[in-house]
Amino acid sequence: MVKPTDAYAACERAARAHYENFPVASMLMPRRMRPHVAALYAFARAADDFADEGTLPAVDRLRLLDDWEARLRGAAASPSPGPPARDGEPPETQSVFLALGASIRSLSLPVQYFEALLSAFRQDVTVTRYRTWDDMMRYCQRSANPVGRLVLRIAGYDDPRLDAASDAMCAALQLTNFWQDLKIDFDRGRIYLPEDERERHGALERDLAAGDITPGWQRALATAAARTRLLFDEGRYVCDGVRGRLRYELRATWLGGTRILDQLERSGFDVIHRRPTLGAADAVLLAPHLFLWRPTVAMP
Repeated sequence: MVKPTDAYAACERAARAHYENFPVASMLMPRRMRPHVAALYAFARAADDFADEGTLPAVDRLRLLDDWEARLRGAAASPSPGPPARDGEPPETQSVFLALGASIRSLSLPVQYFEALLSAFRQDVTVTRYRTWDDMMRYCQRSANPVGRLVLRIAGYDDPRLDAASDAMCAALQLTNFWQDLKIDFDRGRIYLPEDERERHGALERDLAAGDITPGWQRALATAAARTRLLFDEGRYVCDGVRGRLRYELRATWLGGTRILDQLERSGFDVIHRRPTLGAADAVLLAPHLFLWRPTVAMP
């Protein structure tokens, strides 16, 4: 049986092992929050990988996600120290659900937010195109927004104003990742840029298949980036409405997302030849802004 301390440590290693545009349970975050955020990340990362496992038929990927949800409910309902391991279950899975169950119970985290994430991952298996921006934003409500709300609950916040700002920032981060991974997602059979936006600007799938970011794609992505920046602006409040070290973690997240947008715009959105990423040089450039940041609201 995996010990709870070992389970959390395994989740933190998983968080550090994956590249993301934003910090995951980094040193900026309050120490008490890091294990719980890492457990959330490990749960969502594995489920996302199930949805993207292109070598498996869709029915098998959906089965994996259904089993992940059953495991989630079992972990949430199980008494301390955690749910029993299943026969043949790898230690990594035991660690995820032992840690996650302990976090859900000790912090009273809403299970429906985790279920919303899983519903979005199922949608990734079955839906490959979005007709309108409204369709896309409804997807983001389940694929991105629950993460921010769970981080706020882990920090002890349950405030509708913070939730609304967090939703905007999480949606902006999700959309930025879509524009950054346009070619990667296309190779998996998906396009997240809404069809009506593509049609309006003449962004054709055959050009993307040919490896050509045409002026039509540039115009469509520029419009999408402008929408995304408005969401970042709306979400900035959450960086100012929390106290202590968490504000620096959220500022770093906000700055990282907008930095990726900057890179996309400078490259003319040519993600075919170079996918923008954040590196050490970006961290050096962004670090002063954590402390020179001008809050949008007065801190209480």
